[in-house]
Amino acid sequence: MVGQVLDGRYRVDARIAVGGMATVYRAVDTRLDRVLALKVMHPALAADATFVERFIREAKSVARLSHPNVVGVFDQGAEGAYVYLAMEYVAGCTLRDVLRQRGALQPRAALDILEPVLAALGAAHRAGFVHRDMKPENVLIGDDGRVKVADFGLVRAVGDVTSTTGTVLGTVSYLAPEQIEYGTSDTRVDVYASGVVLHEMLTGAKPHTGDTPAQILYLHLNEDVPAPSASVPGLAAGLDHLVAAATARNPDVRPHDAVALLALVRETRAALSDAQLDAVPPGAKPEPARPARSDGRTAVIPRIRPIEPTEDYADARNYAPADSYPPANRTSRLETVAPDSPSAQRPPLTRRTRRGLIATIVAVLLVLGVGTGVWYINSGQFTRVPSVLGQSEQTARGRLADAGLDARISKDFSDTFKRGTVMGTDPEPRTRLRGNGPVTLVISRGPEIVTVPDLAGESLADARAALKKAGLGSGIVTHAFDDDIPQGTVVSSKPGAGAETRPDSGVALVVSKGSPVDVPDVTGEPVDNATSELKDAGLKVRIAPTQVHSPEDAGEVAKQSTAEGSQLARGDTITLTVSKGPQLISVPDVTGQKVADAQSRLEGAGFTVHVSRGFPFLDDTVTDQSVKGGDKAPEGSEITIKTKGL
Repeated sequence: MVGQVLDGRYRVDARIAVGGMATVYRAVDTRLDRVLALKVMHPALAADATFVERFIREAKSVARLSHPNVVGVFDQGAEGAYVYLAMEYVAGCTLRDVLRQRGALQPRAALDILEPVLAALGAAHRAGFVHRDMKPENVLIGDDGRVKVADFGLVRAVGDVTSTTGTVLGTVSYLAPEQIEYGTSDTRVDVYASGVVLHEMLTGAKPHTGDTPAQILYLHLNEDVPAPSASVPGLAAGLDHLVAAATARNPDVRPHDAVALLALVRETRAALSDAQLDAVPPGAKPEPARPARSDGRTAVIPRIRPIEPTEDYADARNYAPADSYPPANRTSRLETVAPDSPSAQRPPLTRRTRRGLIATIVAVLLVLGVGTGVWYINSGQFTRVPSVLGQSEQTARGRLADAGLDARISKDFSDTFKRGTVMGTDPEPRTRLRGNGPVTLVISRGPEIVTVPDLAGESLADARAALKKAGLGSGIVTHAFDDDIPQGTVVSSKPGAGAETRPDSGVALVVSKGSPVDVPDVTGEPVDNATSELKDAGLKVRIAPTQVHSPEDAGEVAKQSTAEGSQLARGDTITLTVSKGPQLISVPDVTGQKVADAQSRLEGAGFTVHVSRGFPFLDDTVTDQSVKGGDKAPEGSEITIKTKGL
């Protein structure tokens, strides 16, 4: 899109970044002459009303946030297959760029970045919104050192229904367990993601990695985020406690929103010495990038079927109940709880209740085989569908066979899963089946490809219909003169005919304006004659409603909207302005003045001047003028001045 102008206003100058849902460009608002960032949704997603609604919701949501650490949104619009946001441009880099270049950060630098991030998220949380896609790519660090949070593309009001069916939106490395398991999102998912980001800043590596998204999701569900000091020895224990509090797998024991986490961060910082804050990580470097979208891009991830929680959920994990934590000070300001205040004192973790202890003992007995009969009655007749998402077809077949299940195969297109890998199962993972199945494995065929049809010679309406039928969108339409292609029909497309592209991609069209018409000069001609001449040339004529004074006689053409020598398309309109004759203006009295001064004064009043000189040796002073001073003459008419000797 570089070089294009969206909505006749935003000129795209350069591409900044490409994400899973949109591409961000640096652009110029030609109306206000300011640099901004233009976020353009991928055309393939622009055809999905759900994504468009979410995209527009971002503009409305962020527009309601007025905070120095939130990237502002100026405008939202659509043109053809392009849906866009005009946003504040932050010259600098992302936190991801910093981590790639420097690896692990000193604790002081990590907290200096985390605090404004939490301030931004806190403002959003107190305004009733959840970001849901917090990650280093969405933390912008300006050249002036300012930190801003961007990309509220997955933002959702806290009061809205937040459960989803089948998919979870986000980036796998930063998804909270409840997002994966139950598809629910509230302010605590941003707290979890912020804790993961803090771990990554302190260690230079993500806490959970894997070869497939499914492996990473499994780790988030079943393993705690490791302490940063396990990777970077010497880090203060307070930093380990901070990461553990933010990334607790049970959302009830996390700080309830970013404001509460910000207070905990400041409390932790205050307790650290300068030496602990400035500790240099011993050569910590980020781990190499792994495949399968563990690269930080936002993607649509199939959600693992939830395991129904029990009422012993908190007890069995030795968690403190949610109501044992003090509520945040819910004011419009982000306030830090003093370390020695009563509200800062966290209650100790609760001990297992009697019921939880009994449940644990029963579980141990089952593992040891003491309750085999109960196990057989409740589970032995069933087989759970194993999770094989992201695995190859051969591996998935083997896992199903090991579980005693038969496999059936179906295939479908996917932009998320690699070709030949499992993108879904029917029934879903962890579903209980009687007997040996069968289970249908949906194998990815990779991104779907569409061939651009040949549109040359088609009318614009027919071309758009052909694109829609082929599963493509109509992009920007431009017009150009062409001597061979009839006016109003397609000259070419970009991509061209036969090119392969993704479904719903926008195809730009060039439409013929026909052979050009050279515009004649009709100024000074009677209106009727000028109109006939222009119509004979294939142009339409419009007469301006207001006449003007001009040197032309009344009833003649004073001016035309398109100048002589310009080219228009046949059928284009040219506007003629009719003269009501020269305007009578007062003639200055220049007698007694030098010729040069008199000539300058008359020409400045709107007249042309003719000088009639006497003998050269006589004085060069005006003795007479053809129209006396004070009389009126037509504007542009000629005034003769005479000198001595005549």
